[in-house]
Amino acid sequence: MNRLIDMLFHRRSLRWWARAQARAQNEDWYALRKTRARAREIRRRVDRVLHVAEARLILPLIGSNAIEKPLHSDWAHRPDLWKGPISPAGVAAVRSKTQIGDGVRVFHDCKVSELTVRQIRNTREEDLAPFGLRMDVFHFDGSFLSLVVDLPHGAADGLQRRHLVRMTLTVEMEQPLEIFARFNFKCGPNSEQLVRELQVENGVGIVDFDMAYSNLNEKRLERAWVDLIFENPQLNQIELRDLTFSRRPRAEI
Repeated sequence: MNRLIDMLFHRRSLRWWARAQARAQNEDWYALRKTRARAREIRRRVDRVLHVAEARLILPLIGSNAIEKPLHSDWAHRPDLWKGPISPAGVAAVRSKTQIGDGVRVFHDCKVSELTVRQIRNTREEDLAPFGLRMDVFHFDGSFLSLVVDLPHGAADGLQRRHLVRMTLTVEMEQPLEIFARFNFKCGPNSEQLVRELQVENGVGIVDFDMAYSNLNEKRLERAWVDLIFENPQLNQIELRDLTFSRRPRAEI
């Protein structure tokens, strides 16, 4: 019954505004000002509803955790920055060690920062992540720029030397540049790292970290994180459309 009443009121409102549109050309100024004030008030409310509805209904849906992962993966993860909105959504003149969302930090050694970062909404058909991260780099007088991504405890729980950890990065750049990924893990007082260069093809870079080539102490593993290192990023716009991690055991041969 409530839906029927709402539909009837909606149709009545549409007819009223259709008549208002027809008489607007010949209406006296006093009545026209009142009609305009009502229209502006309704437009503000409608714009707010459209803003919220479009943000929620646009694909991919906010909070989506659809991840393409290799066969037999026992763990997969997409950082929160790529899953949901953050506040503030952007930072200008970013200082080193600035945190962007939860678990992501920017590091650099510039004397004068001309770097801006901003979360963007993904809308392409091929996007699986709801959000991305855009970095605009202007003059860059430092020697390094890196994005540090903390991995949750699930990445360290059960990690063994027989595991392969895969990182998949979807990226767009104005100018091509080299990107390195450094997988770090802390075992008691010691820290180990594996460094790989990302080979980006068609906007996607995939790298596997083989724990068999590390000095991983499975019994003392405490935490893990990844550094994304960008070489010579000056005068470039870098859009990280998606970032995911997965873990799988190697074949027993």
